[in-house]
Amino acid sequence: MKVHKMLPAVMLGTLSLAALVPAGSAAAATASPSDAAKSSALQREFTAAAQEFHVPVQILMGVSYQESQWEGHQGEYNTEGGYGVMNLTDVTPSMIARGGAGAVGRHDLTDAATNPALHTLTAAAKLTGTPAAQLRTDERQNIRGGAALLASYEKKVTGGTPQDPGRWYGAVAKYSQYSDKSAAKKFADTVFSAMSQGADRKTAGGQELQLVAEPTLKPETAQLGKLGSKESANPDTECPSGVKCTFDPVDSNARNHQVANGPDGRGKIRYIVIHDLEGRYEKGVQDFKLPDATTAAHYVMSSTGAVTQMVPTKDIAYQAGNYWFNMHSVGIEHEGWAAEGAKWYSEKQYQATADLVKYLSEKNDIPLDRQHIIGHDNVPATTSDGVSVMHWDPGPYWDWNRLMKKLGTDDSSGADRVPAVGSAVTISPNFATNRQTVQVCNDLDDNPKPCTAQTEPSNFLYVRTHPNTKAPLFTDHALPADLAGTNRIKNWGSTVQAGQQFVVADAKPGWTAIWYSGSKVWFQNPGGMNTKPAKGATIISAKKGSAQAPVYGLAYPQPSEYPQGLTPDTFGPYDKYYSVPAGQAYVTNAAPVHSDDFFAVTPQRPESKLVTGSKTYYTIQYNHRVILLDSADTQVVRTADTAPGSPSAAAGS
Repeated sequence: MKVHKMLPAVMLGTLSLAALVPAGSAAAATASPSDAAKSSALQREFTAAAQEFHVPVQILMGVSYQESQWEGHQGEYNTEGGYGVMNLTDVTPSMIARGGAGAVGRHDLTDAATNPALHTLTAAAKLTGTPAAQLRTDERQNIRGGAALLASYEKKVTGGTPQDPGRWYGAVAKYSQYSDKSAAKKFADTVFSAMSQGADRKTAGGQELQLVAEPTLKPETAQLGKLGSKESANPDTECPSGVKCTFDPVDSNARNHQVANGPDGRGKIRYIVIHDLEGRYEKGVQDFKLPDATTAAHYVMSSTGAVTQMVPTKDIAYQAGNYWFNMHSVGIEHEGWAAEGAKWYSEKQYQATADLVKYLSEKNDIPLDRQHIIGHDNVPATTSDGVSVMHWDPGPYWDWNRLMKKLGTDDSSGADRVPAVGSAVTISPNFATNRQTVQVCNDLDDNPKPCTAQTEPSNFLYVRTHPNTKAPLFTDHALPADLAGTNRIKNWGSTVQAGQQFVVADAKPGWTAIWYSGSKVWFQNPGGMNTKPAKGATIISAKKGSAQAPVYGLAYPQPSEYPQGLTPDTFGPYDKYYSVPAGQAYVTNAAPVHSDDFFAVTPQRPESKLVTGSKTYYTIQYNHRVILLDSADTQVVRTADTAPGSPSAAAGS
């Protein structure tokens, strides 16, 4: 899920690229007030800045329209690390750490923020002599900064600042900051197409702006050759036959992916992560291609089943919000909004997703089960402090049973039976009849408005503190106080989801208790209608004699295991909220795996490097999310073939 910081970026995601392009053109620099039927203070700022820096106003407004739709975000940076209507970037290591890259604790954050494309605001400040702080918050100064940048690019292309907007094609392409020639061309073509056809828009702040159409505009596209940009390699798409799939790579210099070219690759791919974009397909592709993007996905899936591959699966895409899971997963983004899932997740989309998942499964030997085909909302945070900002997509309306049935592995149907205490169960509500009520509260914008109740077919069940419908929902203390224990749609901390597996802790008529997030929680399960036996599950607990087993979001090697010259990446157990207390048990579906870490190519290191540690870790279903346990801290209580209450199948690991 792409999380946008402010309202404008979110709302613009609802428009397709096809809808945006016809709506963008600019009035001539000499246009009189009567030429612009709709004028505003903001439009006058564009005119003033265009005159000051000798930039055709239609160029300045056309670029701004493409970059921000003339929305300034009130001094906040957007998901690209850009400020204001001109999207002047100033990306810091802390932005990357807080963003979707899951880079907390990484040693190379400073290097990741050094790309000049991430600091156009700094360049604009030097050109205008205006403090950077003003360029972030003052719309007039932001527009001046964008105009100064365009003028500086134009002088390098043509040697001057001509009045003919058609001669600014190269400067517009340069403003995109794309290093890839085709991507820069696409940006410039979109801007000039918009200018040719006209635009008319009222911003969230009430500013009315108009760009007068110029259908005879003729851009000098040959200028693109003067920028020195190169065509990126276009490898074959990795898609199954029958799926409409194209390859449109992310910017090669963007810090949203890492190329693996060493003999060990990036390590074993174990997971496929399902996301939703919170927006349109075309906008998702466009966002991931930005040169200053810090997130990406391997694939983007439209609601019609068309697919764009953006990162080769041999490489790491920053898509899961957790670097170790990025190392070991392939990410698929889906067109749609999590709060409106049933309206967006179409049959064609499910079928194309199933075909793609089966293809990736066969290629990478990934089991087709819910322990390996997971949602973004199932990925753990890298630290306990990061839990509160983890994403919740694809949300409650993604029909996991429907997808798993298409994969040929769903066995949610069958005879219901009340599960035995100590057994492992799979959560399996019937999606169509499992209608749950959630509160939708400001999830798509920052404008105050009342919460609304929404009851729809859903993939989850609520978990409570006692076996009673009036008992409080379980409270996950790692989540914000205004969210934890509520039925807000994005509160994953009080739910279990279809396909997840847990150990039965207790039973009452109509209710089943499970070990969950270090506690005992209850969900409604009359006659066992919402569960089935968990096939192939292994149950583990804290090692005998231990008060608890610590839990982890990452599994890097120990510092002493890194070769000389490679800086160890930091990690440790969650220091608050979570653990596996003695007496509780959880489900794992795979043998423990070795800790590892990845190092990308640098000028000093021509090949990527995978470092493997000696410690091994289990992945368990801990709450709504999975989490990691050091195998040395655990014991196997029983395997799938061992009946509840029988002696442990093994002790220790």
